[in-house]
This record gives sequence, C-alpha cells and structure tokens, in this order.
Amino acid sequence: MLASEVDGFLTQLALEKGVSPNTLDAYAHDIQCFIDFLSEAFEGKSEPSEVSHLEVRAYLANLQKARYSRRTIARRLAAVRSFFTYLCRKGICPTNPARGVSAPKLGRMLPRFLHEEDVESLIEAPATDTLLGLRDRAILETLYAAGLRVSELVGLNIGDVDLEHGFVRVFGKGGRERVVPIGERAASALKEYIGKGRPRLPGVRSDAHSDSGALFLNCRGGRLSTRAVQLMLDRYIRKVSIDKKVSPHAIRHSFATHLLDHGADLRAVQELLGHVSISSTQIYTHVTREKLKLVYDRAHPRA
Repeated sequence: MLASEVDGFLTQLALEKGVSPNTLDAYAHDIQCFIDFLSEAFEGKSEPSEVSHLEVRAYLANLQKARYSRRTIARRLAAVRSFFTYLCRKGICPTNPARGVSAPKLGRMLPRFLHEEDVESLIEAPATDTLLGLRDRAILETLYAAGLRVSELVGLNIGDVDLEHGFVRVFGKGGRERVVPIGERAASALKEYIGKGRPRLPGVRSDAHSDSGALFLNCRGGRLSTRAVQLMLDRYIRKVSIDKKVSPHAIRHSFATHLLDHGADLRAVQELLGHVSISSTQIYTHVTREKLKLVYDRAHPRA
C-alpha cells in the first residue's frame, strides 16, 4: 500500500539529501493528501501499481476546484512525483504516473522586502537595557547582516560565531556549510548578548550542561524556535508601526536587495545567500530594476 511506503521515502530524503525536518513535514503532508484523495475518489485505491496519470490529473483538477494556489498545486505535484520516483527505484512501480503530468505555470513572485529606513527602525526597536532586548537586537542585527534563513539563525551555536574576525558559520539547505561575514554593528550586538544577556537568561546555568550550545536561547534556556522568532518580529513590527506583513525571510530579501542596490556583484550575493543556482538569486535583479524604473519615471523630464 502507498501509505506503508511513506516513512521509507521520508527516511531516504533525510539521509541522502539532507532535507530539513520542516521540509520532511511538508512532503509527508502533501503525500498524505494525495493518498486521502485516492481513497475517497477512487474507492480505496491504494496500491502503487494501480495509480496512473489519470488519477494524478484528477487530483490536480480537484485542487484547482478547491481554489488552491498554483504554487501549492505545483508543490503537491512535485511531492507526488518524487514519491513515485522513489517507488520506481524500489521496483514497486513500473512507471511514474506523475512524470508526464504538467504543473501549472507559476508567475515569478517578486520578493517582499523592507526599505533601508524601515530595517533601521526595526533593528533599533528592542530595548537593550533588558536581557531579552539584548537577545532580540542581536537576532535582528544577525538576520540582516548575514542574510540568514530563520532556520539557519536558530540553528547557530556559540562555536559558529567568530567575533574577532566578523564571521558566522552557517549550515543551510542540505546541510551545506558556508561562512558569512557580519558587520561591526552585528558583531557588537552579538558580543553584548553573549557576554551580558545570554548567561543571565532564566534557565541558563553556569555549568557546561545548561544548554546545547545554542546561540539564541528562549526564556527556559533552550534553543529558540523559528516560531518564536516570528512572534518576536511581529511584536517589533507593531512597535515601529511598519505597515507591512513582515516575515524573517523578508529581512533576508532586504539584505540581498540592498546589497545589489549598492552595487554588489550578483555572484557574491549568491554566495552570501547560499544559493546553489544563480537563477535563484537573479530574482533580486528584477527588484532593483523596478526601483531604477521608478527613479527614472520620477526624474526624467520625458519619462
């Protein structure tokens, strides 16, 4: 049965491709949705060899009818296709029924980012006369200085920070390691947090076993979660009255956009972001072109 093969597929993704726990959860959810659809729409059909491209297309049609976004539909199809590729490799399926099924075309979404003055206001929002304020300032400075994914941020350990030389060691998607420079402001904020804030957080003891070595801790001395970072960010967004929905990833987008605005090389930005392909980084050139066009339209007498 299809359901009995899901755990093996997820294990293979984790071991061979280094897929993150969040991505594994997304794969598990998307595949389970397909299995549930087969059970409901095709009278309990559950054997891998029974599934054809017709069932996969019917599944996509059902998602479209339910008004799922094209991006969600494409993601779910990709999960099903990967799952059946795994089943084919195991010899359970003769062919991949999702291989010839086309995903909906996606419009290229421009990344949402903050203007430089908004980033400045956001970073200055935490009150650094409190322990959590020291931590939060260091988090915001590090997110923007290094352009980190929030999962990379919360995954940082004390040993990953080199304040003397101004670098952090980051483990990105697929466990790929990169070393990213941070500026003086971020280094200063981290030094204050590590020296004065982190050791005094509730739940942190002076002995070596007080925590896992995580850089950013919660109030109980454990590693901070991605959800906690989002909630913290929401609080400061309200405080500085930025009229936008801002995610930690928007700060990463801001990092890349501002670097390009100030003349950084696209290849350098690719390395800093940890993108495997330059095409992932090129979307930011669309943002800077939009900004150039806006300036042109405002300034040129015959625009």
